[in-house]
Amino acid sequence: MDIRSLRYFVETVRLSSFTQAAESLHLTQSTISKMVRQLEDEVGAQLLVRDGRKLTLTDTGRIVYQHGQEMLANMRQLTLEVRDTQALQRGSLTVGIPPMINVLFTPVLKAFRARHPNISLTLQEDTGQQIERKVAAGELEIGMTVLPADPELDLVAVAVASYPIWALAEPGTFQKERTTLPFKALADLPLVLLKDDFALTRSLRQHFTQAGFTPMIAAQSGQWDWLVAMASAGLGVALLPEPFIRRLAGEPLDAVRIVEPEVAWQVAHIWSGRYLSHAARAWLEVCQDVLGTQFAH
Repeated sequence: MDIRSLRYFVETVRLSSFTQAAESLHLTQSTISKMVRQLEDEVGAQLLVRDGRKLTLTDTGRIVYQHGQEMLANMRQLTLEVRDTQALQRGSLTVGIPPMINVLFTPVLKAFRARHPNISLTLQEDTGQQIERKVAAGELEIGMTVLPADPELDLVAVAVASYPIWALAEPGTFQKERTTLPFKALADLPLVLLKDDFALTRSLRQHFTQAGFTPMIAAQSGQWDWLVAMASAGLGVALLPEPFIRRLAGEPLDAVRIVEPEVAWQVAHIWSGRYLSHAARAWLEVCQDVLGTQFAH
């Protein structure tokens, strides 16, 4: 059923006049009459009884008029909502974000809420690897992870920020006044790491392999603060990104930056390469403004 024909028919019935409907729609009367006849042909029944200037609805006409009003109202609402979405006056977005990363995005979240108060934003916490799989499967439109992302998932990955990895241990573990530690020195130290489903551990394991040694892993945990507690108790050396080191002021720990090579904790946005919603693009733009990273999207 042609939506224009329906619109012309509803307007004609509302005004009870072909002439007034034509004036209201800024069309000729013959165009209105032609489109109403076309609608009758499509329906396969007469909709209007024309008695001079008087118009009367048939039984079928009353049904078409009633539902036509509802359909046109829905179309107007659809148009309004599409325009609002495009203008970022409404919409919704779910961003997958690992627990370790979320502390970095508090300023972004605050800025997004202020700039787009009518967009419903949900942060879905999960490990980086799980988020990668959900984005690849279409369960999430956009997410965050730690690079390198799984190459088999064919994701678009754009770095947001990069921080060096530090080693934490009980006081006296490292030489006095030492501020850096060669990566290969980790081969001789017991380590406490995040669990293997964390992207940071995946990245570290790749570096261990490249450096040619198998690490001595004393324990693994899903909580970075538990790693700090174990390191403080002398159970092993914890490897954590710089932002978490800054949060440990006053803790009885030695902290040295890993060098030769410097291992980077690279936080990245990921998406599937398919269509990005206006809300997702708005999120990327806010991230760009707050974090100062240029996004290619």
